[in-house]
Amino acid sequence: MRYRSQAVAYWYFAVAMGLFGLQIAFGLLAAAKYLGPDPLIDVLPFDVMKVVHTNLLVVWVLTGFMGGTYWIVPEESRTELYSVKLAYVQLGLWVLMGVTAVIGYFFRWGTGTKLLEQPLPHKIVIVVVMLMFLYNILMTIRRSGRFTTTEGVLIGGLGMAAVLYLPALIPFDNYAIATFYRWWTIHLWVEGVWEMIQGSMLAYLLIRLTGADREVMEKWLYVIVGLVFIAGVIGTAHHYYWIGVPHYWLPLGGIFSALEPVALVGMAIYAYSAMRRSGLQHPNTLAVHWTAGSAVYTLFGAGLLGLAHTWPGINKWTHGTLITAMHGHAAFYGAYAMIVMAVISYTLPSFSGHRSERGGPLDYWAFWLQLAGMFGMTLSFATAGIGQVYLERVLGLGFLETQLKIQVHFLMLLAAGTIFALGAGLFIWNFFRYRPTFEGLAAEPMAPLQPARAAV
Repeated sequence: MRYRSQAVAYWYFAVAMGLFGLQIAFGLLAAAKYLGPDPLIDVLPFDVMKVVHTNLLVVWVLTGFMGGTYWIVPEESRTELYSVKLAYVQLGLWVLMGVTAVIGYFFRWGTGTKLLEQPLPHKIVIVVVMLMFLYNILMTIRRSGRFTTTEGVLIGGLGMAAVLYLPALIPFDNYAIATFYRWWTIHLWVEGVWEMIQGSMLAYLLIRLTGADREVMEKWLYVIVGLVFIAGVIGTAHHYYWIGVPHYWLPLGGIFSALEPVALVGMAIYAYSAMRRSGLQHPNTLAVHWTAGSAVYTLFGAGLLGLAHTWPGINKWTHGTLITAMHGHAAFYGAYAMIVMAVISYTLPSFSGHRSERGGPLDYWAFWLQLAGMFGMTLSFATAGIGQVYLERVLGLGFLETQLKIQVHFLMLLAAGTIFALGAGLFIWNFFRYRPTFEGLAAEPMAPLQPARAAV
């Protein structure tokens, strides 16, 4: 860590890890409710558990993005942050908003709009926080006079994420219209501008971890931006079911949404080949695992599983079923959760001199248990969803009768979720096990690459 102000990132990561743990706890509780009987139904009903689980996901990933940005921008611009105090005030407001929003959900205080349930006062705080964040980052870049493509795409993604949140501030009396505009925020976040954020963080890590050429990696970022604005925007239409849009939007949305991860996969392939050609490896092999894993799992979750059910002839049966949960869990985890944990794994040795840069056995157990657990959860949702589609939408059975017949898949889901929770718990414990001392303040921002013992 070259710049003292980069220490701000640690506290954002700490909050993100706390929220990550809470999200998993509520997710396991929600999965257990499918099995019944539910003694907590009057205190913690399923709808509240689901709202808290999904909103915690969005908040902790955004917190990780902000922490990663507060690490990356000083290194890319070669200067201290414009205002450390502003970054901490922003974090305090963000935590206050998150805590009060979650408490409010237990008392049914929300808008009822999926993933955007925050009441209007909380949404205003979110806007203020994002404005503070972007101001701090832009002033840092302006003061430095140095601007790289990597941080340009990163700031572009974060800025567009803030702009695309604006439709969430507008109340609609018509549910179909509200659903239409909700996707302008949610889809264009998770399958649009968030991919710009992932791509820039992936480029930053690959340049430092593999010795890949910056110029080539940044050319890939231009490809990502192009695909985001072509595939991402048009791909929004694959959500347009039962809300009265012209039918031609559905095949357009299905085709283009499947093209979104292509550039990220190409970037990872290039980095892998560059690492093999150079014969070098970074000592932080744990960060290499998470970085490569993010690119590969994005292809699986967002690409292949998205393609498996976004085509209109299929999606008319699977839309809104557990097949959607299959795709959503794998895509979110690969594209966003893993890239945040990759940045954390790369930066964490700088926050304490007691940590091994290569990582210990528990760090790799955390990685593989999470992957195994998420893969098992994906299969559980897939098999449950296929059964649900056939029983409920082909044979015409009722929802509750269908749920009873596919209960065995929720036993599988709970088992796989427990494995995932063990891996996540290990990652969180490894994060907090050492007190931050910031002994790496005088160190170079990137450890030197070492000759590889064997071809990677």
